[in-house]
Amino acid sequence: MKARIKFKKYGAMRFIGHLDVMRFFQKLMRRADIPIAFTGGYSPHMIMSFASPLGIGLTSDGEYMDIELTAPVDSAEAVRRMNAECVEGIEVISLRQIPDGKKQSGMTILAAADYLVSLKNGLLPGNWKESFESFISQPEIRVIKQTKRSEKEVDIRPMIYDWAFMNESVFLKLAAGSRENLKPDLVMDTYLTQIGLAAGSDNAPEDRNSHITFAYHRLEMYADTAEDEAEKLVSLEDLGTDIRV
Repeated sequence: MKARIKFKKYGAMRFIGHLDVMRFFQKLMRRADIPIAFTGGYSPHMIMSFASPLGIGLTSDGEYMDIELTAPVDSAEAVRRMNAECVEGIEVISLRQIPDGKKQSGMTILAAADYLVSLKNGLLPGNWKESFESFISQPEIRVIKQTKRSEKEVDIRPMIYDWAFMNESVFLKLAAGSRENLKPDLVMDTYLTQIGLAAGSDNAPEDRNSHITFAYHRLEMYADTAEDEAEKLVSLEDLGTDIRV
């Protein structure tokens, strides 16, 4: 039986890297007595995978980890036991059964993610909302994107699925996953470059401490469940069902 765990990551835990988060959940499975399955062989390890590891410094309301269970466990009871053993900065939201098969893993089906971007340091111009709307309304936004082996020019505009102002923050729905992946910091860095406020540009602040930086908060992750060309995004949580024991 496969299950998907949704959890929050916030506070000081945003500075903890992915490997440490994985080690934390390995200990949490034991302390909360979750019947997680192990691989075979001479060096068995817990069967778990993360949909998309969160970068250091980011917070999230929608992180996902898939596990394999050796026996059914009541969803509500499992969440209660895990949260009883959690540390400040990690909160388990749900545990839901998902279909078996590698093609149903969060890592495989991930297609999009929501982010909330807020100003962390520095000052934006008074008309920043107008300039951002002009920036993101362009038919093309071409950038140099770094890969592991090289760099290439790509148009990131098709990878921005939706956006909106939320008070003084910006909501972004971006492509995510193995096929296409756009990080929110690339969007905002490109915006600052186009309006001449990126570090090193002519209009950038001279004071190093006043450089503009943003805080990024991941809200949710989605799979594309459409069987035809029309896109239909569904949260990874909604693809599972609660376990009742």
